[in-house]
Amino acid sequence: MGRFRTKRWAIAIITTAVLASLFLANAARMLVVDSPQPSDVILVLAGETDHRPSLAMKLLEQGYARRVILDVPAGAQIYGSSELELAQKYIQSLQRAENVSLCPIMGLSTKTEAHDAEKCLNREGGTSVLIVTSDFHTRRALSVLRHEVHGRTFSIAASYDDVQFGTHWWRHRQWAKTCLEEWMRLIWWTAVDRWH
Repeated sequence: MGRFRTKRWAIAIITTAVLASLFLANAARMLVVDSPQPSDVILVLAGETDHRPSLAMKLLEQGYARRVILDVPAGAQIYGSSELELAQKYIQSLQRAENVSLCPIMGLSTKTEAHDAEKCLNREGGTSVLIVTSDFHTRRALSVLRHEVHGRTFSIAASYDDVQFGTHWWRHRQWAKTCLEEWMRLIWWTAVDRWH
């Protein structure tokens, strides 16, 4: 009986170790969803301001949508200029500036941003939205917007920045940090925040 119990414990420990190893090896990859679909509008979530808008403009050129909405924190300042002012200058520099609009965001979380962005989406019309955000943020962002914004369908495109994140998270300190932080946010969203 004791030998059988020891064998069961050994199998349980080995199984747990194998599953933990598989999870750790794929933890970063599981955060990324990259499946853009043709939509009425492209919504660029606030945050990173280089790769996300650039990807949105490429998707616009490729015909994924007719309009781009850039979420921009309404109260943020950078060296004495508001982010809204800087974003407006960026838009004016674009060849297709007439197809891009700003959406002032007051919220500091993806959940509150979704509610701010919904007002801008209502002004633009249409029922399908292609979200653009950083690769590590895609799974949570897609889940949040699908849960918080009703009456629309969502797909998502991942913006890649190998300074911030990579699927082999153990190779760089920043990648590991980003992976850990995003998993904490995803767990919090799934277990707590989505129910409030």
